[in-house]
Amino acid sequence: MGITNKEINAAFSAEVTEIPGGEYLNRCFSCGACSGICPVSQAIPDFDPRKIIHMIRMGLKDRVLNSELLWYCSQCKSCVFVCPQDVRFADIMAALRQMAMDEGIIKIQDLLDKGKAAWVERDLCVSCLTCVRVCPWEIPVIDDKGVAYIDPLQCKACGICAAECPAQAIKLNESEDERLIAACGG
Repeated sequence: MGITNKEINAAFSAEVTEIPGGEYLNRCFSCGACSGICPVSQAIPDFDPRKIIHMIRMGLKDRVLNSELLWYCSQCKSCVFVCPQDVRFADIMAALRQMAMDEGIIKIQDLLDKGKAAWVERDLCVSCLTCVRVCPWEIPVIDDKGVAYIDPLQCKACGICAAECPAQAIKLNESEDERLIAACGG
């Protein structure tokens, strides 16, 4: 698909670098280390960190912020460890996600529907603290009513808490990337 002048937003790259997490974008010299190590790009070839950075630099704001690719990054940070320029691609993806949220392109309910965040069925929660103990990112908390709460903006959608919840109170929809991986035989 070709690019038209109407699609180009020359200020997009600068907008990304102004957001916490995006400040290292301009360090990238497109070596491809991030793309080579990314487990998501191995399973979903359309997800290519180097191409996403290129799209940002080209000013393709609408394409990037409206793309499903934005939500495929698992935030594993494998790319961060191999990048010779400390670009922190995972942080750039988090910044782009925040930008999409701030601009109303995606809503919290969309995150839940897309399987990008878990939630607690409050009437099923028995406040056993299992989710609090097993989450490697310390995202579930017990609220002032004594019930578990998961912040959908912080949730990594790893599924650990949902799998470990003895009351089956934590729900996580299957994500589109999981469906794509399953279709590829991954």
